[in-house]
Amino acid sequence: MSRPVVLVVGAGPGVGRAVARRFGRAGYDVAMVARSPERLDQLGEELEAEGITAGWAPADITDDRACRAAISRLGDHVGRIDVLHFNPSAFRAADPLTLTPQELLDDLRLGVASLLTAVQGARPYLRAGGRILATGSMAADEPSARAASLGVQKAALRNLVQSLDATLAPDGIRAMTLTVRGVLAPDTAFSPARVADALFDAAQTPDTDWRSEVPYEG
Repeated sequence: MSRPVVLVVGAGPGVGRAVARRFGRAGYDVAMVARSPERLDQLGEELEAEGITAGWAPADITDDRACRAAISRLGDHVGRIDVLHFNPSAFRAADPLTLTPQELLDDLRLGVASLLTAVQGARPYLRAGGRILATGSMAADEPSARAASLGVQKAALRNLVQSLDATLAPDGIRAMTLTVRGVLAPDTAFSPARVADALFDAAQTPDTDWRSEVPYEG
């Protein structure tokens, strides 16, 4: 029997890396998609050095065709996707009087619409028991005016995840956001590793106890 697979979309050096490592250490094979080939090579080699089986495909996740193609290559290779983790967001230091409509749309394209692309691309490989995990933020409820687009992204992300959960639940696939109610920082209760632990634990929740939003207080 093949091992379970976690797909990390927008794999980066923080929470994405921590999630890949946490699931990998629990016996999952790891698949990763991100824009930078160099970053993916480095992260993949780190995981493999730890004995974790990893595969990766570079793609700009805001490019629908490229993102879907990358996910299809990985999905065809491993034959299944059990967990999809989505972490990307755009941080832009602009308040509502300086943020342009196009900048807001660009940020939503990365932080929200790319999840839609990823889930649609991964759907053929997801089966009953599959999980979609997204990293949320307290910015959805307590937005900072100095980074206005971030709060909009996180509120929209949570809304989209709830729609995904309702749509996929009849097939036994569940979706959730982990609302991180603190500032990510190493060696704190909000370190990437601690957040990855919370996401891993959430993924093990049975359908009967499932919640489409889980707060993480640290």
